[in-house]
Amino acid sequence: MRDPVWIQLLLGVHIAAGITAFIMAPLALASAKGGPAHRRWGSIYFWAMAVVAATALVLAIYRPIVFLALVAVFSFYAAFSAYRVLFHKDLPRGGKVRRLDWAAAILTFAASLVLAFLGAAKPAILQRLGIPAIVFGMIGMWLAGKSMWQFTHPPRDKMFWWFEHLGGMMVSYIAAWTAFTVTTIGRFVHGGWVIWLVPTAIGSPIIAFTTAYYKRKFAPRAKATLDPAV
Repeated sequence: MRDPVWIQLLLGVHIAAGITAFIMAPLALASAKGGPAHRRWGSIYFWAMAVVAATALVLAIYRPIVFLALVAVFSFYAAFSAYRVLFHKDLPRGGKVRRLDWAAAILTFAASLVLAFLGAAKPAILQRLGIPAIVFGMIGMWLAGKSMWQFTHPPRDKMFWWFEHLGGMMVSYIAAWTAFTVTTIGRFVHGGWVIWLVPTAIGSPIIAFTTAYYKRKFAPRAKATLDPAV
């Protein structure tokens, strides 16, 4: 049976937003950090990911696919927290976060906890995706938990926001690639749940290498007041 027209339109919006995000992310990464181009491409990427997450959540509930609904929550939180951390640069100096940040972190932690629990329980609704559910659930709890820890334990590194911004955006991009890989290549590969973890396995070392690179780059200026706009 064909989906209703509104679902087909929503799917079209979802795909268009996903394509936009795929294009904007490399442009933002390649442009000068803090420059107008970086801000422009980064903002478009963030809002494109917001549309991707919102439409994915509705589509997942409509199907219904609990796994995708919960993954949509944690994957968008990576981009959301990376964006919001730009407003938290004063945390080392006693700055405060808003209720919106707390609400998003708590919701994401709860959704990720449920996702990991379902992965361990392996109910029929997960369709043999127990291991990816556990992995993504743990990642989501780690992201949200780290945010809440920073809210209550102000970081000492003045450049903490840079690393959180960079890492969060890259995690969200990996999540986008995961969805793309599964919905396109996945149908032709008989790897079961493995295909869900390939982008994470490839992207995680890249995040670690990039973060280490910038930590070395900023190390000589650790004592300086470096606060470029991103």
